[in-house]
Formats: sequence, structure tokens, C-alpha cells
Amino acid sequence: MTATAAARGAAGSAAWADALLLSFAQGGYVQAHPDILQPAEPFLDLSGEDIRKSLYLTTDPSGEELCLRPDLTIPVARDYLASGRAGKPAGFSYLGPVFRYRGGRPSEFLQAGIESFGRQDRAAADAEMLALALEATSAFGLKDVEIRTGDVALFIALIDALDLYPVWRRRLIKDFNRKVSLAEDIERLTLATAPGRNEYEGVLAALAGSDRKAALALVTDLMSIAGTTNVGGRTVDEIADRFLERSTLKGGALPRDALDIIKRFLAIAGDPDESVAQLRALASDAKLDLAPAIDQLESRIGFMAARGIDTKRTRFSTSFGRGLDYYTGFEFELHAKDNGIEPLAGGGRYDGLMTQLGSASPIPAVGFSVWIEALTQLGQSNAQGGVA
Repeated sequence: MTATAAARGAAGSAAWADALLLSFAQGGYVQAHPDILQPAEPFLDLSGEDIRKSLYLTTDPSGEELCLRPDLTIPVARDYLASGRAGKPAGFSYLGPVFRYRGGRPSEFLQAGIESFGRQDRAAADAEMLALALEATSAFGLKDVEIRTGDVALFIALIDALDLYPVWRRRLIKDFNRKVSLAEDIERLTLATAPGRNEYEGVLAALAGSDRKAALALVTDLMSIAGTTNVGGRTVDEIADRFLERSTLKGGALPRDALDIIKRFLAIAGDPDESVAQLRALASDAKLDLAPAIDQLESRIGFMAARGIDTKRTRFSTSFGRGLDYYTGFEFELHAKDNGIEPLAGGGRYDGLMTQLGSASPIPAVGFSVWIEALTQLGQSNAQGGVA
């Protein structure tokens, strides 16, 4: 590449980003400018404690833990809730740096995207987000991308219909959201727990039905009383997770019929319309009421087609998830064709986030992010197209 071409490429990222924001503005999405320094607690609570190792953390004089924003969804949502528009339909776009340790790659990088709050027409809003994300990749010269979709609401509906112990429900949904191998974990959790009591029986009983935050608080209190910060080299976080796992196992083995149904569910993948038919067949065979979640999926597929998205080129999978705890429904990623380990864009529905951030009532929310550097690099490569 010549020096002139290299200079043009460096400027290209800003030019494409500006064009992207203009297209978002034309769609009615007002640009947001959230603070770079954010409270760390929402990210740790809502994205999962595993994100801690990639955050850039500090503490203010009052002891509050702060971080450089690792993404923009939660900051934009917090600003919306603090505004006079909270609870009303509103859409925002953004472009700015985010900060996250990425193992050898730059820790500061650009993120752009859209967040839509308060829309009750969920299926239509979901389809609009996917269509706008596709338009964003097209703006960078990428016409042929892989579309991967899923819906965590379907998995939650299945687990609820199976009427499992609360500890099982929490464990399985956590595994799904964190991209843990469900097949491996489910097999292990079907093994019956050995009879008898142990020295931690009281702690396990206290944790039954608890979430991770409650477990962490209990273990922190116990270790504070004991005057220690680790046991056998394990941190408080690791000990809390271990106690939660053992509490789950004390709930009894996962029933074999439930295991078979979950396995059949997780095997459904491919064409979205065919997946709907397979889901309805599973619900009928297992005598489970999954109709509302399946109807929502089918409605979304219809709106996607109405938006001009070729659903035959869209891959749907019941096991697809983006690894974030706050997603509650539709999830998607766009990947470069045959070169798609990391997504070029990704997003989904997170209806529960607003109440977790302090809203007195639920507010529907859906959005997506695009990764400017990755799109720019691929766009430049495609534009050069083998030119010497």
C-alpha cells in the first residue's frame, strides 16, 4: 500500500463514521454523549462479574468504584433514565471511544450504535435494529455478511414451562447467557447428589434460590468474620460461585425428561421459518405452552422480511447468545463472510435493563453496536480488491 493510500485509509474511518451518524440521524436517532467515566457497579451486575478482568477501574474519595466505559449501551440507558424523556419512546445514536482490555489489541477503540427505548411494538423494533445494522455494514462497503440470530426469551420460556427448581432455572439461564457449554453442564447436573451432610450444609441451605450478588454478599460477610480474604488460594468471588454450584446440586438431579427436551430444543437451528415449525412441534410433543414466545419470533421474522431482509440467508439458532446477562429476547450478530470470529455488529433486546438501572416500571429497550475499526479495515480491503 502506498503512503497516500495509507493516509487515505486513516482518514476513512472518520469519514465513514460521520456518514454512519448522519444515516442514524436521518432515521430519527438523536446523538447521545454519555460520560466516559462511569459507575462500575452496573457493568459488573448486568454484564457479569467476568467483565471485571477487562475493565479499567478506579475508586473515588467516597469509595465508589468507577470505570472507563467498556461499552455505550448502559451509559446511554442511564442518561435516558435521568432525562425528562424517561418512559417515553426515544431513540439515540452514538459514536465514541470505549475502553476494554483485549489481550494485545488496543484497549481504546471506537464504538457506534443505536439504542431504542419505550417502543411497545417489539417485533417491529427488533427487525428495525437488524435492518439498520445491515445498513451500517453496507455503508462500509460490506454487502455480503453472515446474519446470526437467536432469542433468549425462547429458552427462558422453555425453562419456565418445565417448572424446574429455582436453582436450576437460575443456573441454566446463567449458562446460556454466559456462553457456557450447556450440553456439558446439563449432563453433569443430571447426576444425583451424593447423600449425607457436610460442614457447609447451613451455608448451602441459606443460598438456595439466591442469585450471585446475594451469594457474594454472604460469603464476603462470613470471610470478614473469619478475618480472611481467601481460602486455599480461592478469592471471595470464586468461593461464592462454588457455593452456588453446590447449592444447585443439592436441589436434586435434573429430571431425565427435562434433559431430553432441553437437548432437542438446543438442536434447533437453520432457516428461521423451519425453526418456528420445529419449535411448535416440540411444544406440542412435550405438552408445553411456548406459544407466546414462538409467536413473537414468527412475528419478528415477518417484519424482517418486510424490511427487505432475506430471511433464507439468516441463520437462527436456539442456542445462540451474546454472553451478556441483560439480554431478554432477540439477539443478533453480523459477521464477515468466511472470516467471522469477532462480530462486526451485534445487539438485541434488553427489556429488563431499565428496572435494573432504577426505573420504577419496565421500559422496552433494544439496540445494537457496530465496531468501526473492524468495519473500516474490511471496507478498505474490499475497496482495494486486489489492486497492486
